[in-house]
Amino acid sequence: MQAAVVPAIHGKWEVKDVPTPHPATNQVLIKIHASGLCYTDVHITEGLLPTAAFPRTIGHEPVGEIVEMGDGVTKRKIGDRVGVPWHQSSCGRCEWCQRGKIMFCNQPVTTGVNAPGSHAEYMVAYADATTLLPNDVSYEQAAPAGYTVWSGLRFADPKPHERIAVLGIGGLGHLAVQYSKAAGFYTIAMTHSKDKEDLAGKLGADLIVSNGEALKQAGGADVILVTSNSYKSASESLKGLRHDGRMVLMGFSAEPLIVTSEIIGNRSRIIGSIQNDREYLYEALDYVAKGKVKVIAETYSLHDIGRAYENVAAGNVRFRAVIKI
Repeated sequence: MQAAVVPAIHGKWEVKDVPTPHPATNQVLIKIHASGLCYTDVHITEGLLPTAAFPRTIGHEPVGEIVEMGDGVTKRKIGDRVGVPWHQSSCGRCEWCQRGKIMFCNQPVTTGVNAPGSHAEYMVAYADATTLLPNDVSYEQAAPAGYTVWSGLRFADPKPHERIAVLGIGGLGHLAVQYSKAAGFYTIAMTHSKDKEDLAGKLGADLIVSNGEALKQAGGADVILVTSNSYKSASESLKGLRHDGRMVLMGFSAEPLIVTSEIIGNRSRIIGSIQNDREYLYEALDYVAKGKVKVIAETYSLHDIGRAYENVAAGNVRFRAVIKI
């Protein structure tokens, strides 16, 4: 099969012929139809996230069709359309596994990190980790469907009367606005880009502001979803967080997050969010299947994945990049 191979940290991506894998016990082989490429792939390539040894194939937003099953698989069948989340398996023995919080396991099997990823024609995954895709969702929409932002919104536990602000209307942010509106919340888009204001309105934003001060003047938000990698902007946006408000960080950044003593009087909370709960993945895909959330994406072929990666790394992909295989 062909796969995109990262030869070393900071290495240039190459498409190579590599052996097609076969599933072991409790695993399935997936023929990849689409694979989302996001800035996390840049972090992995640059060695900013812990990984196994290079060379390696990364990619953590896979969707495709099961074409082979290993021994012991009973809940999946050949032909199933499936996706695979970030965490596939865990040690099952540590404190966090026993408490049912496998995302905190110190020895996880993680898609595209210490297990081969999805920027390839085929990928092996643990069967129990796979999620069945709704029939009405295309592969290109399912791969980058925004599980991360919906999961972060759910983890903030917003109440029906509360206001949601989305900081950054890019790859994650344009989806966060749609998920917030689909769930029935008053939604505020925060962007410095004048050319994104019209789009934010079309995506469902009830109000568009440029920064935290403007958010405060407009009445503030109970939840701020930080979908950008700019913690400088995140720090500034805290001005607009209401009493008992929650800021949810979803983007990695090397910048420090500056916090003032205002959060004491406001009783604010700053929350780090990963993918959290598989239930949220089901909900996210259901919104996409019902047409309430639509991914805006640039599509590339596997042979053109090097250009896709360079565009993502340089910030030249406006929303999402999807590798169609």
